[in-house]
Amino acid sequence: MPSVSSNSAPRPPRAVVFDLGKVLLDFDYHIAARTLSPHSRLPAVEFKQVIDQSPLLHRYESGGISTAEFEAEVRQLTGYSGPATHFRDAFADIFAEIPDMIALHRTLRDRGIPTYIFSNTNEIAVGHIRDRFPFFRNFDGFVLSYQIGVMKPAPDAYAAVERLTGATGPDLLYLDDRAENVEAGARRGWRTILHADPGATRAEVSRHLPHLPLP
Repeated sequence: MPSVSSNSAPRPPRAVVFDLGKVLLDFDYHIAARTLSPHSRLPAVEFKQVIDQSPLLHRYESGGISTAEFEAEVRQLTGYSGPATHFRDAFADIFAEIPDMIALHRTLRDRGIPTYIFSNTNEIAVGHIRDRFPFFRNFDGFVLSYQIGVMKPAPDAYAAVERLTGATGPDLLYLDDRAENVEAGARRGWRTILHADPGATRAEVSRHLPHLPLP
C-alpha cells in the first residue's frame, strides 16, 4: 500500500511530481543484456551487472561522464564489439508503459493540474522515451539527474524541483516507487506517495485532490 507523509495543508497541492521508471514506465535491463551480450565476451547475467544500477551507470546518470564515455567504458568492461547504434538502441529499448499510471497522468492534465517528471535517468534513455512514448511530452517540466548533475535522494535534486516548479512543501505531491526517494521528499515537507499499485496510488492522489475527483 502507498505510504503518505503526515504533512497536510488546507489547500490541495499545486503540482504533481512523477518519478518515471517503475511508476510511468516499467523497465528491465535483462532485455538489453540479452541483446548485447552475444556481441561481447560476457554472458547476459554478467553483462547486466555492468549496466544495471552499477557504479558505472550511476556515474552516467549523475552527469559524471558523457554518453560516448559511458559506451567506451561498457566496451572495455564487457568486450562489446558491435556498432554504436546497436548498443544505444539495445540499451534504451527496455521500457514498457504502465497503462493505468499513464491514464492517471492524462486525467490530471485534463483537469489542469501541472505535472512534472523527476527521474534518475540518462541521455540515451530519455532520447528513446521521447521518441517512443508520446505521453512523455505532456509534462510542464523535467528534472533529470544527468542534466542537473545529481541523483535522488540527494537534497540538491529536490531543490532543483522546487526551483523549476516554484513550489515547496505541501504544494508538491510526489509519486515514487523507492522508499528512500519518498522519504527525502517528505523531509522537505512534500506530500508523498510510495507507489506500488496503480489503483492504490490513484486513490491516494484523489485524497489529496478532493476538489477534482478522479474517475
